[in-house]
Amino acid sequence: MKRREFIKKSWPAAVLGAAGIATLAGCGKEEESTQVAALKKELEECKQKAPAVITKKTYEWKMVTTWPPNLPVLQTGTERFAQRVKEASGGRINIQVFAGGELVPPLNTFDAVSDGTVECGSGAAYYWAGKTPAVQWFSAVPFGLNAQGNNAWFYSGGGLKLWEEVYAPFNVVPRPQGNTGVQMGGWFRKEMNTIKDFDGLKMRIPGLGGKVIAGAGGTVVLLPGGEIFTSLERGVLDATEWVGPMHDLRMGFYKAAPYYYYPGWHEPGTTLEVIFNKKAYESLPKDLQAILDAVAMETNLWSLSEFEAGNGAALQELITKHKVNLKQFPADMMDELRKLAKDVLEEEANKDPMARKVHDAFKKFKAQVGVWGTVSENAYYNVIADKFSLKG
Repeated sequence: MKRREFIKKSWPAAVLGAAGIATLAGCGKEEESTQVAALKKELEECKQKAPAVITKKTYEWKMVTTWPPNLPVLQTGTERFAQRVKEASGGRINIQVFAGGELVPPLNTFDAVSDGTVECGSGAAYYWAGKTPAVQWFSAVPFGLNAQGNNAWFYSGGGLKLWEEVYAPFNVVPRPQGNTGVQMGGWFRKEMNTIKDFDGLKMRIPGLGGKVIAGAGGTVVLLPGGEIFTSLERGVLDATEWVGPMHDLRMGFYKAAPYYYYPGWHEPGTTLEVIFNKKAYESLPKDLQAILDAVAMETNLWSLSEFEAGNGAALQELITKHKVNLKQFPADMMDELRKLAKDVLEEEANKDPMARKVHDAFKKFKAQVGVWGTVSENAYYNVIADKFSLKG
């Protein structure tokens, strides 16, 4: 390679200038003049070809949630999400997290993200059923998919694209950000033997599951988490569902209701969400969008792992230390609830074309993975897995 070509390709323009001065030190005036002109030309060419200095812009975002302060996994997981985004982006995205009520009321989270008051939020899609009934399939469906099935639907079965389509008119971009796993059926002040025992029962239960209970004759009561224990203890509520053993133990429900039922047919794998204001999300460089998506997926896995580990330990404590009456819903009752759930889902799906589109896609995918689940997960747990005692 010629000397000048090597210099142009390998050295910065500032170094070229210094090198040129050194080269000219031993030249005559006429030669020096010619060399100076040539070097000036080369220097100008290098400046034009040199890439512009890239200034990496930083983004200061606010995030609101539907969760109470310090609530394990749900609120703390959202705070972890923000910290991981900061680390992965090298500080280019800094997210300040506000728990429910600290900046906006918990159930105003969706609106705050939609109108751009904040850049992002965290909650569960069924909280926004008043916006459009289609959202409910993206959180929990009675007798629907578990966490593994939901993740398969979102990431590999077209579910996330449908979710994006549903949220698009609201200028919101959704991503799965967690999953509770199969929840518990709830705490009851009386034993539940037949479907008729739901008649007149006052129960705190949200979402599609609440509509099923109403169909069974129950009275659905919607209360924030902080009011549930007192209402259950005083008899304002006859029953409540919450999440699972880890959170239920923390809430102390075993002190107010003696019967703890399983399984959580109403929420077999509740997906939690992180939502972004569409304009804010799309204003980011592609690499930062990818970081948000990747950290959301990581948090999804992390939260499910936390619930699985924490629920196992908490259930043992509830059984052995607090002598909780752990009971399984009778098979006949489950059959009746399943029938009611099918009716509720069809009724909700008929409310608008998008809800019908989402429901049909969900039902098709559920049937597809169900065939495989029968010979894989179901066979493992019912035939191969070790059997554990549920008595203290």
